[in-house]
Amino acid sequence: MSCCGTPAGNKGASEKNRPYSQYPQQSPINQQPGPQPGLGWQEKPYQPPTIPSPPPTHYSHGTSHSPPPSNVNPSYQQTAFSPSTLSGTTYQAPSFIRPPPSLPPSPPPVGTYGPVSTVSPPPTTKGYTIPTDEGKLSVSIDFGTTFSGIAYGSSRIAAGQVQQILHWPGSFETFRKIPTCLLYSDDGQVLAWGLEAKNASPMPGTIKCEWFKLFLEPRALRDAGAVDPRLPSLPPGKKAVDLIIDFLSCIWEYAKQQITREIGAVADLGAADVWLTVPAAWDALGCQMMREAAITAGLVQSSRAGDRDWRDRLRIITEPEAAAVHCAHLTDLHKLQPNQNFMICDAGGGTVDLAVYKIIGQMSNLEIAEMCARSGANCGSLFLDLRFRELVRTLLADHPAHLDAPSLAYFMHNFSETDKLAYMGEVDDDKMFHFTCFNVEDPDDPSVGLFNGELAIPGNLLRREVFEPVVNQAIELIEEQAKKVDQRLDALLLVGGFSGSEYLFGRVKERFGANIRVIARPSDCDTATVRGAAQYGLARRPLVSSVIAPQSYMMKVKLPAESEDWMKRPAYIRENDAGVPVCENRLQYLVAKGAVLRKGQRLKRKFCKFSQTGQGKRWATNQMVPFPSSVSYPSGCSGDRLLADVRICDVDRIFDAIIYTSRSDNIMRYSDEGEIIELCKWTVDLGSLPSFQENSNMPHPNGFYTEFELGLELDSAEVRGILIYEGQDWGRVVFDFRA
Repeated sequence: MSCCGTPAGNKGASEKNRPYSQYPQQSPINQQPGPQPGLGWQEKPYQPPTIPSPPPTHYSHGTSHSPPPSNVNPSYQQTAFSPSTLSGTTYQAPSFIRPPPSLPPSPPPVGTYGPVSTVSPPPTTKGYTIPTDEGKLSVSIDFGTTFSGIAYGSSRIAAGQVQQILHWPGSFETFRKIPTCLLYSDDGQVLAWGLEAKNASPMPGTIKCEWFKLFLEPRALRDAGAVDPRLPSLPPGKKAVDLIIDFLSCIWEYAKQQITREIGAVADLGAADVWLTVPAAWDALGCQMMREAAITAGLVQSSRAGDRDWRDRLRIITEPEAAAVHCAHLTDLHKLQPNQNFMICDAGGGTVDLAVYKIIGQMSNLEIAEMCARSGANCGSLFLDLRFRELVRTLLADHPAHLDAPSLAYFMHNFSETDKLAYMGEVDDDKMFHFTCFNVEDPDDPSVGLFNGELAIPGNLLRREVFEPVVNQAIELIEEQAKKVDQRLDALLLVGGFSGSEYLFGRVKERFGANIRVIARPSDCDTATVRGAAQYGLARRPLVSSVIAPQSYMMKVKLPAESEDWMKRPAYIRENDAGVPVCENRLQYLVAKGAVLRKGQRLKRKFCKFSQTGQGKRWATNQMVPFPSSVSYPSGCSGDRLLADVRICDVDRIFDAIIYTSRSDNIMRYSDEGEIIELCKWTVDLGSLPSFQENSNMPHPNGFYTEFELGLELDSAEVRGILIYEGQDWGRVVFDFRA
């Protein structure tokens, strides 16, 4: 337990009467857990708590289930921090006795802190175990950089088979996916979306917007200079997230109408689970921004009175994970068996995402497990279009009649719709590729390839300037991903629209065919992601049983100085008021990068918080209480005093935790050994906990302690925090991430 900086262990049944317990030294989780019963989520029936059902805990940050308390004074918030290891030292405290009236109560037992506690949540845990209500509708949205699609299903529809929306506004033909495109008026009103926006001719007073999903790429979120300058500018007064909200609103409103038309009154879209796919390379901030945009767009909403958990119906899933679920069912395609490994290469319009999975269990009850951290980069087929545009600009630099916006868009459209996927590579080096000019002026200049109103480009020039730089980057990503796995790869499966490129597919087979038995792409490779996400929802259970931590999660703490600290960081060492040397800027890991975590695995730590008063009662003390000598202190705390002339009314129930992340593969001891990023602030209101309410209703002139646990859950695309009291969940939040 961490009690205002004091680590302590879990009290077992046999230890309840012991004042202080001792625990082994903690180390970060970085190993794959061994076989455990319940891996397939066959837990014992859930037993309700013996205490009254709690109201949802309030949070002042993140997605909460009820509004935050209005009487919280931020001036009196206590910082939560990670308990820490006291290497080679165990704090021995005197016997626990009731303190005299002139002193605050003694803190709960302290000692060396044990390993991070990990448990599987009960079946009612939100966000992981999918409800088993029969017939519930599951809708998936593959919101892509260049194309988007929607699939849906229910056990009561088409024998539980996934259905896709194929009819879209703007065409009588069927399309499995439509362009991610918006057409705006000058005043910011949406005039058209999808096919209608893409096919709209240039008109005065209108702005066509595409590729806006790339503005949520992690680097661009933090640095406007990281946005690719080749991307189009946003409409005046609009942010990238505004375009995402507008597009999701349009496609969702149409989807609700179309699904209702196709399946009739059976569709309960107000209570449907909605699965939204995101690239593997996105960080938690990008996922959170996408979640907020989707909620603002109305993808989920309260369906009845008292429906406080409606936000949980929006599920975020990474694109390669969704594609892996779809491909794992296609046994006729790749002939995979249990215990075999396969790589998913999701090559889409904006990104190429990679992940490696192992098939576990029997195929009749399919589960797959992630084998290494996912990876991805912005090298999708869109970047072929952008390089092609730059090549045209270079070739026609002396012919400005063909370089205005409509002409360039026409060249790019012809390239994208005809030659981009059909191009074969070196075998096309001697072939000439012809592109009709939009502008009839200036039709001839043989020196640059203009012949009778057409631009002719040699195949070898296209390969060198357009295809090779992008395809080579995708090949390098696959090579790097394969090196992460110390086991044989039995299959490499290509999905996504870019996987339809004959040149990309040929290069992948040429490079990896000798080492990987099966290299294939399903016939519906362009919709594998959206179909896989819907299949995940229809399964009503976690099909992907484990995830890999994509980065390390840690807290910054102070610890008693050791010999290594005196040698390496003497400037960080100072004495606290008890005369004990402490080392600042130490890092305490919650989970290390690359750790294998079962889906729903929870990392728990015990904490306690000292509260001076509660519920309108006013107490005061001038007592100065030294910190114990062998504990970790919150970052930013002097370590001199726990209390100093404290005068607090009813606000001392807030507990703040600051979580940091690092992409480094190394375990760092100090915060200056590598880049760490402040990920999020988690503000927890303890006011609803029974022990807090009981103590706050009694006179405690010297304050009281509240014991509780904080849990951390890592999903494939999100991080969640859970407030736990006496083994039961009393609040849950998707973190409020900071840029």
